[in-house]
Amino acid sequence: MSRVVIAPDSFKGTAHAADAASAIALGWHSVRAADEVVTRPMADGGEGTLDAFEAAVPGARRMPVTVRGPVSAPVRTHWLLLPDGTGVVELAATSGITLLDPLAPLDAHSTGFGEAIVDALDAGVERLLLAVGGSASTDGGAGALSALGARFLDAERREVALGNRGLGRLAAVDLAGLRPLPPGGAVILGDVTNPLLGEQGAAAIFGPQKGADAATVGVLDDNLARFARLVPGLSPETPGAGAAGGVGFGLLAWGADMGGGAALVADAIGLARDLVGADLVITGEGRFDGQSEAGKAPSEVARLAAATEVPVALVAGAITAEPRGFAASVALTGLAGGAEPAMADPLRWLEAAGAQLASETGVVVAS
Repeated sequence: MSRVVIAPDSFKGTAHAADAASAIALGWHSVRAADEVVTRPMADGGEGTLDAFEAAVPGARRMPVTVRGPVSAPVRTHWLLLPDGTGVVELAATSGITLLDPLAPLDAHSTGFGEAIVDALDAGVERLLLAVGGSASTDGGAGALSALGARFLDAERREVALGNRGLGRLAAVDLAGLRPLPPGGAVILGDVTNPLLGEQGAAAIFGPQKGADAATVGVLDDNLARFARLVPGLSPETPGAGAAGGVGFGLLAWGADMGGGAALVADAIGLARDLVGADLVITGEGRFDGQSEAGKAPSEVARLAAATEVPVALVAGAITAEPRGFAASVALTGLAGGAEPAMADPLRWLEAAGAQLASETGVVVAS
């Protein structure tokens, strides 16, 4: 009998991390029924971070809140209060791209994320963990900062519109009214190291995912640059400033510290402890690409596994970069015959992936 740990991130827009882990486990057990399988859903600061903390931390409580969504329609959501007084707020649950249809690259904003942070502050949290993946906007975090008390003014000293489009008329940024950080500070759970501006910045890299064509990407970047020039003492080149359409930049301006989302989640769920004595760990995400090695969940799982010399297998919806360091890999698109059928029934193909790995990794996992 072997011990297998299954620790995937969510397959964004198609399967939550917990469901993905269960499906892979079901497939594995269909081939190797006697094996011990431990599921540990992961997250990297994007969609599913609240779920990962809630599942891992006994006594975690959901705190309901209604906020303005990405284009201001009300969103009923929650943040998480941990027993030690830490508040976990997830941008994907308040201002996320999955909350918006159709996409609105110039007008989507992060205000609801800021409103949820304010709700946590009003509840008296001791510390904040701010999960910033999966945003719908490219507003530099201006929306979130406005909810926290900042003012964004045009040449006539009038408030500019929410969203990146409003930044194009920005003449002054007033941060004097910002709410103070909680006593224990705030940590940004980010999964990217991109700067705010330029070829690797928020607009160029993530704008197309949010509906921006080439011309719109240029407008988004110019407006972010205008914003950055008006924020004193913070370089737009700071690693992670481009996270979540620039929300990383806005939170850094507030005084938050940049942290590694996947590493903090892995620590919270005790993943390193679970890997001791394991014969194999299976991780995964919706798309394994060039960004996956920059602090996302699979790379963090692989890093922890390497420390205990546990082989790692990868399951991804699509694999577009060489999966270096993995003992085996399976793409759902390959199993299903394309992206459309894979996305239409992801749990079926995740189960099939688990079964395939159980069949093919016999040399890695002793019977």
